[in-house]
Amino acid sequence: MIADAVIESLKPLNITLEEFSEVVIRLLDYGVITRDKSQVEAKLYDRFLQCAELVEDYFSIIRVRLQHDTKFCFIRVYPPGAVVPGMIDIDDGPFSNGFRVKPSQQDIAAILVLRVEYEKSLREGQVDDKGCVLIPLESLAISHNNLLKRPLPDSHTERLSIFKRLRQLRLIDFNIDDDLHLNDSWISIQPSITSFVSDAALSELYPADVSVAGKEIHDVL
Repeated sequence: MIADAVIESLKPLNITLEEFSEVVIRLLDYGVITRDKSQVEAKLYDRFLQCAELVEDYFSIIRVRLQHDTKFCFIRVYPPGAVVPGMIDIDDGPFSNGFRVKPSQQDIAAILVLRVEYEKSLREGQVDDKGCVLIPLESLAISHNNLLKRPLPDSHTERLSIFKRLRQLRLIDFNIDDDLHLNDSWISIQPSITSFVSDAALSELYPADVSVAGKEIHDVL
């Protein structure tokens, strides 16, 4: 049985099957583990480092791919057939659905604008030592309107829902939910945003001419 084989492989690592399962379940449930996010994720990330090869082998059985960013310490899983930035494409055959609900069009719009904002800050050297970019919510709203020619949702509830989904994907972070309707609120764009919009796609989304970038992003949507 697979479980027996996993148990035997874990013995030299001093990791129990339950501890191994915690890492696997977290990745399948959240899609990502980020070491700096919390003490729980720090523990799971460090455990992953102990048994990374076994986790990768385990996921390979169902053709799930792992992206491990050692610089910014996060692991993200991709379903069969997904295109993974920085990794060689593999023909896994026809797959129409992933493990999780796909981002909505509003989510995708926000992700694209956030990626452009991240790149702009990166070029200006406004990135902290953890690879994060801090921008005011007002700047995001302005960029969203300028690039897509449409505003963020007016409803505070709708905006908050988008930001919560992107936070769960570990693409952004923010502290006080109820303050996100205020102009002086800030959002931290996480370096894992680059795993959602590749450099190749960004070159089309954010050329030197920002007006062209706006047209390209609108075409994507």
